[in-house]
Amino acid sequence: MSSELLAPLDLAFWHLETADHPMHLGALARFDPGPDAPGGPAEILALLAERAAAVPRLRMRVRDVLLPVGGAAWSTDKAFDVRRHVHHLRLTDGANPGDFTATATRLAGELMERPLERGLPPWEMYLLTGEPGGPFAVLVKLHHALADGMRAVAIGAGIFDQIAGARPPGRRRPRPVAPRSWLPGPLNVAGAARARVEELGRALGVGASVVRASRLDPRGTPALTAGSSGTRRLATVDLDLEEVRRVRRVTGGTANDVLLAVFTGALRHWMLERGEPLPAADPRALVPVSRRRPGGAPGPGPGNTFSAYLLDLPVSDPDPLGRLDAVRRGMDRNKAAGPSRGAGALAVLADQLPPLAHRFGAPLAGGAARMLFDVLVTNVPLPRSTLSLGGHPLRALHPMAPLARGQALAVAMSPYDGRVHTGLVADGKAVPDVDRLAAAISDELTDLVKITDRSG
Repeated sequence: MSSELLAPLDLAFWHLETADHPMHLGALARFDPGPDAPGGPAEILALLAERAAAVPRLRMRVRDVLLPVGGAAWSTDKAFDVRRHVHHLRLTDGANPGDFTATATRLAGELMERPLERGLPPWEMYLLTGEPGGPFAVLVKLHHALADGMRAVAIGAGIFDQIAGARPPGRRRPRPVAPRSWLPGPLNVAGAARARVEELGRALGVGASVVRASRLDPRGTPALTAGSSGTRRLATVDLDLEEVRRVRRVTGGTANDVLLAVFTGALRHWMLERGEPLPAADPRALVPVSRRRPGGAPGPGPGNTFSAYLLDLPVSDPDPLGRLDAVRRGMDRNKAAGPSRGAGALAVLADQLPPLAHRFGAPLAGGAARMLFDVLVTNVPLPRSTLSLGGHPLRALHPMAPLARGQALAVAMSPYDGRVHTGLVADGKAVPDVDRLAAAISDELTDLVKITDRSG
């Protein structure tokens, strides 16, 4: 049986999961019916199952190992049955089919509440269909231990016509990776000892940086810091990518700076519409950043590879351009310091810890998230080419991020086909009006475009 040790960060995600905080990523893909694409739901479901089964990574499950102590490994599931992972739900079964997108989004939020079965390869796909001949959607759930954002895209892309058609015939099995013992051989004791001392030094340095960035009094926006109810609500919004670029060309910085400022302004207006006072201290966002080498393969290689930047969202500033300038300066400082400094370096610290620390320290680490940040805001890149499934064109793909313990909102964005498809995952009790926040994001970009057009 082929096996591969879970990387430290993957192991951390595996042990951080609780019933109220399932640690899976998600994506809701919506397809329009292709005019020349034959086949109904049964054929699409069969195609999904066939292509998912052909992705080697999706046939792997997690098992415990003796060495290293507290570790775990990916191993091929000999009893793998794709039918346990790919499902079909008809939205007309007891549901109002009037607005397919709204109904599919609501159902996807409910499905995101459910943890994945840990004894199986940790992923699921749901085909969501409405009226015959109408649009359909596919919800993908992948455990965060299986993939970070970029690897999730690489794994999930295997279902699309363009990527599946380019796959060589036959299934490639993952290369076996022998588990490495933490007990060095007799000839390598001195070298191993030096390596462990260096690792400990790096861990202490990163850990000190995380502690310095933590808040001893983590009070913030009530809606974002409410206790978990275990429920999920999902909202989506699509932004015009060219409008984002128009703002960037006038103000400088990056498109991601503009998107972060747009979300900041939307958060401000949403709080005021709710009648909530603006917080005394601006809320903090955790902004993940990939640590993969430029030009390196984003695909399903071993281990999550990312850190994150910590950014204060200037909701207290009433000026949209002032908010954008503050966001840009904050991100520039983060980039100058690098991804191994500040609270965002918690992911880097996880890479330095032994497996046993993750197994027993997960409850403490999960509770610490509230002291570090208030909301997750991430940008997940998608392939530039136009995608389809069985000849049916992909019209939107809304990514979904998991909620850490102590957080009630996570925002993920993916540019595709001239739009920035945004998925908001919220605790259903703390943020029942997440749709209003999604609408505020669209309104904020419209206002920012008008202001920059006048100033430019």
